[in-house]
Amino acid sequence: MSHRKFERPRHGNLGFLPRKRTKHHRGKISSFPKDDQSKPVHLTAFMGYKAGMTHIVRDMDKLGSKMHRKEVLEAVTILETPPMIVIGVVGYIETPAGLRSLTTVWAGHLSEEARRRWYKKWYRSKKKAFTSYAKRFAESQRSTQIGLARIKKHCTVVRVIAHTQITKVKIGQKKAHVLEIQVNGGTIAQKVDFAFNLFEKSVPVDGVFAQDEMIDICGVTKGKGFQGVVKRWGVTKLPRKTHKGLRKVACIGAWHPSRVSYAVARAGQCGYFHRTERNKKIYRIGKAYRTPAGKNNASTEFDITQKSITPMGGFVGFGTVNEDFLMIKGSVTGPRRRVVTLRKTLFTQTNRNALEKISLKFIDTSSKQGRGRYQTADEKKKTMGPMKKDKLAAKK
Repeated sequence: MSHRKFERPRHGNLGFLPRKRTKHHRGKISSFPKDDQSKPVHLTAFMGYKAGMTHIVRDMDKLGSKMHRKEVLEAVTILETPPMIVIGVVGYIETPAGLRSLTTVWAGHLSEEARRRWYKKWYRSKKKAFTSYAKRFAESQRSTQIGLARIKKHCTVVRVIAHTQITKVKIGQKKAHVLEIQVNGGTIAQKVDFAFNLFEKSVPVDGVFAQDEMIDICGVTKGKGFQGVVKRWGVTKLPRKTHKGLRKVACIGAWHPSRVSYAVARAGQCGYFHRTERNKKIYRIGKAYRTPAGKNNASTEFDITQKSITPMGGFVGFGTVNEDFLMIKGSVTGPRRRVVTLRKTLFTQTNRNALEKISLKFIDTSSKQGRGRYQTADEKKKTMGPMKKDKLAAKK
């Protein structure tokens, strides 16, 4: 007989307790990268919307690996990232209890999609948010200059307030998502001037991130509802002949102490948790399809076919990607159409995976609604011939 195992690692990580639904739908940044005043002034975060997944082919450049200079096929996620609009700046001072906001300066004009964030029911409201502020701003900017001077004099951390242009993403929502983005690099005065110069201006994603950069992604996972212990914690199923079910925990604790420990796997909420994934590599930063630079944003040096990143028939449950986009290696937290927060990495990247230069050979744009064969509509027409609706249109 073989020996018997008496010990094993526990099922599930207790570091993520409590496993309950998150309070905020948007990914929240708890820590920003450490500020280095020797670097130029820059933003450290951005927001995007998950469109879907596809796959790419590239040559791996990893000396010493068996796959060096060989083709590899990898899954990638497409995030649509229309430019964000800066609408304010806030300054923080350090206190024994942590950071405390000192003052906030807003831009003179806020769009409707941003002001919707301050209302629960926009259609029933008087829509008066920021109207008196905008009137004072138009008459005199003295209070604005006083607020900026206070930030320059007292604050140690400067963050801009920016919102997404959600009307450019066709997901059926009109209320923009608002995010505080920390400004790093340069002196405090340079940070404040940088933020003030961005008021009411759009910030593209390539102004924050770069090709081949490693980033962190904060988001909310896909909700699964109330689930049992096998799915929720990954515990082992009991033997087939077990009485009263087998997808259970056999013993939930000793007689004494006469209560169930928090560490025992129990049924409950699964999914819709806030999670942060670190070190996700950017494979491509694509331009908007309507611009000359983004007309063929899915073409490569090896595949010169004229095609956009949107697959045939569109991304399932999302549609077409018409704005700027990020191509991220692997999967991303959450379902399609969910907003995710992108942050610069907290640490200096030194490993080979982070420093590898990515050169794509092929990006798949076939239909994701079945076994897609064709990369473009022209390719399908050449193979299958004209469709019946094309013939009817030609006759008319």
